[in-house]
Amino acid sequence: MNKGNNQNYKEAVFAGGCFWCIEADFEKLPGVIEAISGYASSKKDVSKEEPTYEKVSTGNTNYVEAVKVIYDPKIISYEKLVDYFWTHHNPLDPEGQFADRGPQYRPMIFYSNQEEKEYAEKSKKELENSSNIFKGKIATQIVALGKFYPAEEYHQEYYKKNPVHYKLYRTGSGRDAFLKEVNKK
Repeated sequence: MNKGNNQNYKEAVFAGGCFWCIEADFEKLPGVIEAISGYASSKKDVSKEEPTYEKVSTGNTNYVEAVKVIYDPKIISYEKLVDYFWTHHNPLDPEGQFADRGPQYRPMIFYSNQEEKEYAEKSKKELENSSNIFKGKIATQIVALGKFYPAEEYHQEYYKKNPVHYKLYRTGSGRDAFLKEVNKK
């Protein structure tokens, strides 16, 4: 049974570089039912062609590596997910994330309705104007979700299936050192 079938659950989609890392981070949050690695595009960039890892990793599609977060809004709000996301990627880098470079790794928040859009934009502005965490212009894009496709099965819960490789990748990419510094501020 898919853990995300409850009609009371909601979904949010985030892109912050390697989907393995974003998936692992979100799955740690109470109220997150499931995080699914996949490929997302904005409404204006949606393509008829279904993405695959081989296609998206070239950087020549309109898709980014992203994660669909299925959550219980009675336990965690959309706002808390957005706030958490800001401190689990580098929002100042428009060219990718950490060791992963290219348009397929650019940071994005995908909204599905006006309330999500308004909160994401408000929180981005607050982070940019009053934050002592990040200095500079926030590059994370906020766009309407076009399509989300789950990634291939071998990418799902990669951090659990391949813990040694995942830990080496995550540490070696510089992500953990960056996040440790950001989250102590």
